Amino acid sequence: MANHKSSIKRIRQSESRNIRNRYQHKTTRNVVRDIRAATEKKEAEVLLPKANSMLDKLAKRNIIHKNKAANLKSSLQKHVAGLN
Repeated sequence: MANHKSSIKRIRQSESRNIRNRYQHKTTRNVVRDIRAATEKKEAEVLLPKANSMLDKLAKRNIIHKNKAANLKSSLQKHVAGLN
């Protein structure tokens, strides 16, 4: 166990941030999964801006790498464009 007050606080902050980051990452993955599972173009087009926004936020906060966010957005865009 940590002995300094600052290190105890740092542990508390790290745990709460870790929980928040995991939640945001998981919800984004679920939206991406929903878009890939969508069979109708309209339904996927509604979810796409939401997913793009979520991916941009994750990249901005360094939860995922900016290139990974760009690659996911690109692949989702291609998938939605290919739907009928």
